[in-house]
Amino acid sequence: MTVAQRTLIVIVHAPALKDHDDRPTAVVHAMERALPGLRLGWTMSEKEGLIAVPQRDEWIAANIKDGGFPFLCNDDDNHPVTVAGLENPNGLAAGSPPHFEIHADLPLDAAGIAGAVDVLAGVAEGSRAVWGHATPNGYGGIVAQQFRHPGDELQAPPHGLPSLRLPWDRSMPEIPHFLGWLNYWSAAAAQAIGFPDPGRDSKLLSRARHTASGGWVVQLTDAPLDLDNPAHLDALLRAYERFPEIGGRAAP
Repeated sequence: MTVAQRTLIVIVHAPALKDHDDRPTAVVHAMERALPGLRLGWTMSEKEGLIAVPQRDEWIAANIKDGGFPFLCNDDDNHPVTVAGLENPNGLAAGSPPHFEIHADLPLDAAGIAGAVDVLAGVAEGSRAVWGHATPNGYGGIVAQQFRHPGDELQAPPHGLPSLRLPWDRSMPEIPHFLGWLNYWSAAAAQAIGFPDPGRDSKLLSRARHTASGGWVVQLTDAPLDLDNPAHLDALLRAYERFPEIGGRAAP
């Protein structure tokens, strides 16, 4: 995985939408504040292609359905930014209800990297997320190999990364399922994993931002995570060692 893949994937997990919920609009506004000049004023149609949405906020409110909101993007083929929301029928832990999941993509260029913390913090706070992450495109395939499925317990994940328990094998929805380059932990998630501990988390705190709601955005490495970089891999492994609760590894 390298920075040359050029896309940063932002995903956050939040409580399910309710009637007249204003969180989708808050998410879009937060992204526009985080990336100067961004206007998420277009959507896509299979028949018509790119379609302008002049009354964007009203359009979002009118099109919230099935627990999510439709795809929105900017009108810039060279620096595309997108966002959409959906209801994930799976809970964040065993027995927990469906949840609201927001997906955003932005270019992994200088502007995208500079705005990444603000984007993740804004999307997470705007949606009142439990936890979330921002990672370069391709990292999800590595994480998928970390999850233990029945019958493949002996298969070692790549890069010496730890095995993770599947969401339906865990009891606490506040605990993140895995670590990314940038990590959003709500106040509840941070408490569940024991962050911050001033005695052990000085390096993480030097790259962390405390949010208005009491959550944290924690950045593991200065540059976007590249597991072919030994220093980046070491930072990720040390973070997993520090937080055994993440991925359900500390659960009985």
